[in-house]
Amino acid sequence: MHLTITTAIIIVNVLISFVAFQNENAFYKLCFWPTRVWHDKEYIRLLSGGFLHANWPHLIFNMVSLYFFGPAIEYYFATIAPGASSTLFIVFYISGVVVANIPDLYQQKDNEYFRAVGASGAVSAVIFASILFNPMNEVGLIFLPGRIPGFIFGILYLIYSAYMARRQADNIGHLAHFSGAIYGFAFPLLFQPGLFMDFLHQITRHQWL
Repeated sequence: MHLTITTAIIIVNVLISFVAFQNENAFYKLCFWPTRVWHDKEYIRLLSGGFLHANWPHLIFNMVSLYFFGPAIEYYFATIAPGASSTLFIVFYISGVVVANIPDLYQQKDNEYFRAVGASGAVSAVIFASILFNPMNEVGLIFLPGRIPGFIFGILYLIYSAYMARRQADNIGHLAHFSGAIYGFAFPLLFQPGLFMDFLHQITRHQWL
């Protein structure tokens, strides 16, 4: 059976998260901790925190989302970089984890109490790359009936993430979600800028009435 890169990443997330569930010391050694990154130069935390999760529901939600969207990005990357799509996807995912954490690193670098875990930033990048390639693909929302085009979901997602990041009213990494989403949309454009015009064309040619 062929093991996709998406499946491999899911397995790594599950294994690392499971170990951390059992070992609190490992959790604190690997979690994204901005003060430790900024002041103690523990740069690995920018990456390792993206493979930890707070609990099973957190892990399952992220991995299910990755499972549904990841293979499509692997396929699309094969059209951008034939023969190197697997490497490109790995670079995309890993850099997505890091880039999504950078805004929180700057904002929270002196906040000893701030810690974060989860693949949400990288998963947001994968989802928004999918939106770039196929903006009319319909996405379902848990709290709303029916399905909506991906690009509309993307707009709502960015607005919500920016609003909640400004409020700082919960323990969810909304700023990482926002940053990861922007990165995911922009990354494929570095290799094929024409994708943006194709993105607009897919939206404008759709029969809305």
